[in-house]
Amino acid sequence: MTNVTKFPLLFVGHGSPLNAIEDNKYTKGWQEIAGKIPRPSAILSISAHWYTQGSKVNDAEKPRTVYDMYGFPDELYKVSYNVPGAPELAKITKQLIQGKVEFDNSWGIDHGTWSVLCKMYPEADIPVYQLSIDGNASAEVHFQIGRNLRDLREKGVLLFASGNVVHNLSKVDWKMDGGYSWAVEFDGYIRDKILAREYQDVINYTSAGKSAELAFYYPDHFYPLLYVLGASEATDRLSIYNESCTLGGLSMTSYLFE
Repeated sequence: MTNVTKFPLLFVGHGSPLNAIEDNKYTKGWQEIAGKIPRPSAILSISAHWYTQGSKVNDAEKPRTVYDMYGFPDELYKVSYNVPGAPELAKITKQLIQGKVEFDNSWGIDHGTWSVLCKMYPEADIPVYQLSIDGNASAEVHFQIGRNLRDLREKGVLLFASGNVVHNLSKVDWKMDGGYSWAVEFDGYIRDKILAREYQDVINYTSAGKSAELAFYYPDHFYPLLYVLGASEATDRLSIYNESCTLGGLSMTSYLFE
């Protein structure tokens, strides 16, 4: 097992699935993170792309790779990231969460997970399992589930949350390098609140005002962040990676707590 007292936490802005087959400033940021933190004994991924009714956890010994994106080049669908699962840790995770959680292997390792991890840990030899995001639960509940998962940090498990602080696909401009003013404003608001450890204002993200109305129409990509904030502690050191918006309506900003 990884010999650390309290393992880091990571929220990644995963952006376009094409990052899995590209080398760019975002993938370099992910690789930098992997080189900085200890090697995890396992990875619990909370991906925006497993959005369910109720909380589910994957306990398969060999979770399947899910290609849950459409209309991309064939090369992307040939990316292989066949990692081992972590059934024993899945059981522990289920027990830690104060609320109903079901085992569910109908899903697997989706692109919110593998498109980033294939850059961070290309050998695909670290066990990975996923926890779904309950679409019926409030932002506060997602934050509290993160609190419930704190003990996993003492087991060498990397809590890996994958989403985007700003995720408005209806406003995406594939030719735009930066972000619209409202995207930059909301991304900055959330960053400032995290830096100040004012997490209640992140949970109540509508307090950002007009920019919150455009940042996303569904909170599936925002909620993963709350798990990492919930599992964090006041003594954690915070580092920010890939701080930027791209394609108009996507934030790539990522947060590492150590």
